[in-house]
Amino acid sequence: MLSRGDDWIFAQNIGHVVKFLGLNEATGPVLSPTLLMERLDLFVRTAIQIVPQMPDALLGQEVPGRPRSYLMLGHHLFRIPEGMLEVAAGAMLTNAMLTDGPPPHMNTSAALAAYGQHVLSALHTWWDAKPDKSGHGTVQTYYGPQLLHELQERMTWHCGQHVRQWFMLLEMAGIQPIVTLDESAFAGLPMPRSVWDG
Repeated sequence: MLSRGDDWIFAQNIGHVVKFLGLNEATGPVLSPTLLMERLDLFVRTAIQIVPQMPDALLGQEVPGRPRSYLMLGHHLFRIPEGMLEVAAGAMLTNAMLTDGPPPHMNTSAALAAYGQHVLSALHTWWDAKPDKSGHGTVQTYYGPQLLHELQERMTWHCGQHVRQWFMLLEMAGIQPIVTLDESAFAGLPMPRSVWDG
């Protein structure tokens, strides 16, 4: 949250922050909706391959600096694009929509990957049937109305950030990922500098 006197905004959209502060800066997604879809596809496909490399015995461990288990992170990673689909269909994005944990039966790395495959299929069904791929249209979020294009960018880099984290978790466990991503996968996205918060 960002405040000035009695005025405040959720600091979730850089364009809104720039406007609130009265800055003269260009904002908005760099990548087109089509390129964002290609990146999101890459991130989800990559996750489907690397998530099941994590031994089930490690899924209860917490990620660095945050009270979130590996299992929760793996579910969240795939829940992000699934949540985007729900918002694009008319639901309002809430924080709980993305942070609620997995159902009880989703308690293995293989189950997480199967969920990811389901999400990937749904993502392509939505995109292939979408007549207008311009990113126009407004969606509702807990931080205010957003262009679909803006939400698509946010969900893409957010998913990509968690893929980066999963690579690091595998490294911490001494496991060589079966696929890798180079920096070009993240080019044009407003990625955090650090893999982990703070």
